[in-house]
Amino acid sequence: MKIQGKIVGLLILLLMFSCAKNEDASFEMADDEAIASKTEQQEEINVERKLIKEGRVEFETDNISSTRKLIFESIGKYKGYTSSDQEYKSIGRVSNTIVIRVPANNFDLLLNDATKGVAKFDSKNIEVKDVTEEFLDIQARVKTKKELENRYLELLKKANSVTEILEVEKQIGQLRSEIESIEGRLNYLKSKVSLSTLTMTFYQSIPNETEFGNKFKNGFKSGWVNLILLFVFLTNIWPFILIGIGLILGIKMWRKRK
Repeated sequence: MKIQGKIVGLLILLLMFSCAKNEDASFEMADDEAIASKTEQQEEINVERKLIKEGRVEFETDNISSTRKLIFESIGKYKGYTSSDQEYKSIGRVSNTIVIRVPANNFDLLLNDATKGVAKFDSKNIEVKDVTEEFLDIQARVKTKKELENRYLELLKKANSVTEILEVEKQIGQLRSEIESIEGRLNYLKSKVSLSTLTMTFYQSIPNETEFGNKFKNGFKSGWVNLILLFVFLTNIWPFILIGIGLILGIKMWRKRK
């Protein structure tokens, strides 16, 4: 009986010890999860957002030349540059479309300065696209590809036969092509993030004249010019005109007498 009592006591102690150990372990796991969660949140906060900002505006102006001058002054002031400059002329309208690349921090400043005095926009569209996830994914892919490339380079040093060398070089060539393609996309995103794009279209309305009105106006101008030329011509030959008139009068008087 005593021996059985001791065994039962030991079992109870073991059970209590194991329960306490499990509780400690669960507390440790909870603490680890909390720490990991807090670390992830801090990493998310520390990650710089990669944003692509693009804008497009259109408006009417009373003087297209002065508006164009104001826009180019704003471009120079905020360290931007013009990637496209197009002019159009149609019936009743002259317009100009300028595509501007400007540092992202100066986008709003340039837009405000370049459209100073504009009372109403025909259209205004500003878009901001978050490419942080794609940006980080591409960076990770480039890092992985380069690490794999370094491993292949180490294998190339240890290759013993021509076949092994050719196979490793083939793999390196494929990796290099993939890396360049991914880096191309990464550089494109970097360019879009660092430099925002602003497309500005401004136009000036001009009186719309009918075809008949144009012909009438052109005909009147031509007639006036021809009349002036006629007077100039007559002024140059007035002596011959006088001589001709004298001859005609003389012939008439001679005929009457005869």
